[in-house]
Amino acid sequence: MTTTLAGGRAARRQTMRRIRPRRSPAVPLLLALWAGAGAVLWLWWHTTPSIADTTGRIIGAGRITGLLAGYLMALVVLQMARVPALERRVGSDRVARWHAMTGRYTLCLVIAHVFLIMWGYALQAGRTLGDIVTQTVESVTQLPDMGKAAIGTALLLFIGLISAGGIRRRLPYDAWYHVHLLTYAAVYLTFWHQISTGNDFAVEPVAKTFWYGLYGTVTALVVWYRVLTPVRLNLRHRMRVEAVIEETPGIVSVLIGGRKLHRIGAEAGQFFRWRFLAPGMRCSSHPYSLSAAPRPGMLRITVKAIGDHSARLRDLTPGTRVWAEGPYGALTAQRRSRGKVLLVAGGVGITPMRALFETLPGAAGDITLLYRANSTQDLALWGELAAIADERGARLMYAVNSPDGARPDISAERLREKVPDIEQHDVFLCGPPGFAQSVYEALRGAGVPARRIHHESFEM
Repeated sequence: MTTTLAGGRAARRQTMRRIRPRRSPAVPLLLALWAGAGAVLWLWWHTTPSIADTTGRIIGAGRITGLLAGYLMALVVLQMARVPALERRVGSDRVARWHAMTGRYTLCLVIAHVFLIMWGYALQAGRTLGDIVTQTVESVTQLPDMGKAAIGTALLLFIGLISAGGIRRRLPYDAWYHVHLLTYAAVYLTFWHQISTGNDFAVEPVAKTFWYGLYGTVTALVVWYRVLTPVRLNLRHRMRVEAVIEETPGIVSVLIGGRKLHRIGAEAGQFFRWRFLAPGMRCSSHPYSLSAAPRPGMLRITVKAIGDHSARLRDLTPGTRVWAEGPYGALTAQRRSRGKVLLVAGGVGITPMRALFETLPGAAGDITLLYRANSTQDLALWGELAAIADERGARLMYAVNSPDGARPDISAERLREKVPDIEQHDVFLCGPPGFAQSVYEALRGAGVPARRIHHESFEM
């Protein structure tokens, strides 16, 4: 049995809209972040007296690494705040990569700060590098707010450890997610010693005010977008499971009803973080893309059973309350800049591509969808895709393994053969990381500029 959501009036209206590309604000944001780092360096330079000896140089290095670590901690939290300008304009996957990179730099700076400042304090007290542990214990027990800072630093080290690639891949998503939330506590605990023991803030009151403003703004954004906004959304729309339908073996669609869902502002290609208030699932929140254009009273996700949470979706019963956060993601029609579009989906990456296939503006022949799966039995939503292709005059192609298991050829040459003017297309791409990387390289080889290849990982 399959769902039948093709051909909605709202979706048809969407296909008639003009193409109005929106640029990503990523570059201006990165420039602003680097400007902030430059301001931190200037503060250190402005408040640092002439350094005449080794001890002074070591303490100076400890101070600058501490200041930069404090600045990056605020950015780490900002990148977790789910601010719409980041999540919907830059892209959730890109922000997640920024968050991971910033976290690694922060951790390195924190370690360097602790080592250098304690070493410098030890030399200042007439001790040697070998006495750094003793010096650290004395500083933690005697200086204001250093005990809280020590706990916060330990939490940061623990979070960094479990976020390392090898360990992260072995942890259940829910365990990693909930431990990762301890970042908020770690940043809170380490903040106070920056103010009470930071020489730069004692010397320069304006800098202290700026630091309070920076952390206060980030805190307000977290409270607004991670707490108050989801509460408002769910109280307003009161979502519930309407039905669960098996599309193909191991893949189910969940129909979610609610009040005035079209006013959420979701677009085809976006996703929500879903929490189903059923036994064993209440504490789990996972990201799943919309697999159809939003309807006034209906949203739909289509999910492959690849983990405990996704496997339990088939057992949901109608009436189950749903708690959602979103919409997120920048893989929308607003990224498009050309008249013709190629959509490339791999596996369950078909879910956002199916919604875009239905709604992207375009005349007959402008939209092409290439669907990669292991076999024809794994082509979820194929009936709907075929109906949309017939209605819109769009092209629909699939690439599956041969009977002997050989993978289909999705090379630059093959893409040019199937789509002769491919270099004139915008390309939307979604699928597993390995598949996405290989197709991206093939598209570049086929002459598609990088700025017109729009992709977003669904493994959040």
